[in-house]
Amino acid sequence: MSLKFTVGDLTIHRIIEQETTFVPALEMLPGLTPGLLAENRGWMQKAGALDANDVLMLCFQSYIVTTPHHTILIDSCIGNDKPRPLRPKWNMKTDDTYARALAAAGFSVGDIDYVMCTHLHVDHVGWNTRLENGRWVPTFPKARYVFGKAEFDYWTETNAKTPVPPFGDSVLPVVEARQSDIVRDDFAIGDHTRLLPTPGHTPGHLAFTFGRGKDDAVFSGDLMHSPIQTRYPEMSVKFDVDQAQAGVTRRSFLERYCDTETLCCTAHFPSPSVGKIRRAGNGFTCEAI
Repeated sequence: MSLKFTVGDLTIHRIIEQETTFVPALEMLPGLTPGLLAENRGWMQKAGALDANDVLMLCFQSYIVTTPHHTILIDSCIGNDKPRPLRPKWNMKTDDTYARALAAAGFSVGDIDYVMCTHLHVDHVGWNTRLENGRWVPTFPKARYVFGKAEFDYWTETNAKTPVPPFGDSVLPVVEARQSDIVRDDFAIGDHTRLLPTPGHTPGHLAFTFGRGKDDAVFSGDLMHSPIQTRYPEMSVKFDVDQAQAGVTRRSFLERYCDTETLCCTAHFPSPSVGKIRRAGNGFTCEAI
């Protein structure tokens, strides 16, 4: 299993926290029928995307990208010590899996210059903070944390009506520590890192593109969760805030990168999680490399 990729002048590391069963496919994907699942079961099981009980297999991971100038962590995963009662595998975790994966890739928390979040869902912000003497403090002491403004505003408003625990324990403490940059869509880091608005899963969801002068790699976040969504781009997951918009965004994204050499680094596809987008009938595939 490959955990390291190089493209152009970038090096990309996968930092895996969990790769496990998640939600039954027919529950996760409202547009999936038993017949369509039967048609796709064989290749999905072979790809490690579906278990024997038709439950989707998902990877929960961060990526670290080293450019000639910066070390950037994308999506900080699940985290430890966080109360997540609705997800037993995430609830009050105390394991050292993430720390060991970080060390195995050759990084310490002090090496990270930027933490970039595609969106602010629970499994993408968890290691933004860690518990220290009963307080949530930024895990990466020297990093600037980049949050899209549309996404941050959406969760600020939502949290004001009903508290959103991940926002309270994994986002706001970073803002209070003055390590956050709330940015608009034209934000860039040097000549290598840009934002690509990809709304639908959440209103302010972003993909991140990397490369000097061209997109050598793109990080798609929760634009898609399972490889079956490349075959059927209009098939959204139940967690998408706007399922119709998510479908339009997904097809547009896949068209943009289809038959290019851009590495598509997905958040949740089973290992190796990274591939190149190719056309397949009226849909696409993410061909693993």
